[in-house]
Amino acid sequence: MAKKSAESIKMPDLRPGVERTWQMFLLAWFLRPWVALLFRIKVTGKENLPKTGGYVLAGNHVTTLDAVAVAYMMFFRLKRAPHFLAKEGLFKTPIVGPVLLACGQIPVFRSGRGNKDPMESAYKVLRAGHCIGIFPEGTLTREPNQWPMRARTGAVRLALETGVPIVPLGQWGTEKVMDTYSSNIRPKPWHKVNMIIGKPIDISPYRDKKITTDDLVALSDEVMVEITKLVEDLRGEKAPAKRFVPSEHGLPEHGNFKKFLVIKAENDRRLAQGLEPLPSHAKVKGGKVVVKKVKGE
Repeated sequence: MAKKSAESIKMPDLRPGVERTWQMFLLAWFLRPWVALLFRIKVTGKENLPKTGGYVLAGNHVTTLDAVAVAYMMFFRLKRAPHFLAKEGLFKTPIVGPVLLACGQIPVFRSGRGNKDPMESAYKVLRAGHCIGIFPEGTLTREPNQWPMRARTGAVRLALETGVPIVPLGQWGTEKVMDTYSSNIRPKPWHKVNMIIGKPIDISPYRDKKITTDDLVALSDEVMVEITKLVEDLRGEKAPAKRFVPSEHGLPEHGNFKKFLVIKAENDRRLAQGLEPLPSHAKVKGGKVVVKKVKGE
């Protein structure tokens, strides 16, 4: 079965007056025993959340299991429907894509299709009084010691546009089950993933004014400051004084940067030996560079 194109992916539908749909309940209860095999979740700070209405729950992003852990926490501990903005590749996959859409998850595009539709869909979720979980960094952290890095502005845009609170979330523990940018899972049912929900961030100075790009960047950094404080509490140590910015270290903003570094190292080696660089279709598998022959070559 062929994967869908980005243009063919639809946005999720909301059922008026219904937050946790039967599709969500079905998926959540199906996944619950599998999540229990991976780790246990402990959350504190639930009293900091609004009692009613929508909000943006913004957390740090360490591994691909973070979304599973946070969604589990939102559904079973907060009794709220978890809506996430997720990369388009998941929605192109047969079975997985339709299930995610049926459960109210929102695709984000990086392959040419604009993100106007996803943002409008996210606004509808929040205006309907539902909640969105989001990782402001926009990708897994590239900071060498897995500290939160610079944020993109999408999370604060959601809050400012809809008038809902933005609440910081610090979480730590999934890295013991799966390394950053790894697909290898080491189940540890006794291991605890700890989460702290902070107090809503004051965005009142930015309301009812013309927001500039500098404002969005400044407010996004405030969000990351609060998230980082929570992660410091969880880890019992201080984060670096300067926030990590991938571009300042020659790293791409998206994709698996570890594979990028392998490709870069091989190209540097080839350059030093006077050889041609790797072709653009070169890939990394198992830590090694693989170049498949292309028809016609």
